[in-house]
This record gives sequence, structure tokens and C-alpha cells, in this order.
Amino acid sequence: MLTFICYPKCTTCQKAQKWLDENGVAYTLRNIKEDKPSYEELKAWYATSGLPLRKFFNTSGLLYKSLGLKDKLPTMSEEEMLRLLATDGMLVKRPLFIGDGFVLVGFQAARWEEML
Repeated sequence: MLTFICYPKCTTCQKAQKWLDENGVAYTLRNIKEDKPSYEELKAWYATSGLPLRKFFNTSGLLYKSLGLKDKLPTMSEEEMLRLLATDGMLVKRPLFIGDGFVLVGFQAARWEEML
């Protein structure tokens, strides 16, 4: 089963959801603010994605900026970053699209089409 994790008010998430619907992709919807990812989920998604962990941070978000994470992340361990991400869904870059053997972070239509 494919899982689409988003924040419904986010315009990028809305574009991604529209793309999924227009392309007939079946998925389970999960609101990242109401149902934040757990440490275990984030750790597994990070391992599957092949991306640097910093790509999982919503760097344009207000919470990221208010916590001064731009300066703090370079000195943090992966463990510390994963634990921090698990504290609040709004720290996590979205949308996330998770399937069997892949994790897509952010919306890029060409990349999503390639994976599906």
C-alpha cells in the first residue's frame, strides 16, 4: 500500500495530491501535523530513501527557522536529528510518498512518475 503523508494546507502537498489523483494512484492519506512520524518510521524511511538526512527537514518552515536549525544541524548526530524530526511533523519536509522499497521526499512530478 502506498502512503501519502502531507500537510493539507501546504500548496506543494495539494499539487502532489492532485497529481496522484489525476494519475489514478491509490494511496492512504496521512496528515503529518495530526499524525506525526515516529522515530522508528523516520529511521526506516531515511534508510530506504538513500538521501542525506538533512533532506528530511522542512527548511522553509517557521519552526525550523525559529529553532535556528540551519546552524545547529551540522553539529548534530543522525540520532539527534531523527529524534528532533520525530518531535513535530512540521519539521519534516513534505509531502512524503512511501511505497514498497521507496521513499520520495518533496514533490517532483518527473521523479514520482519514474517511481510509479
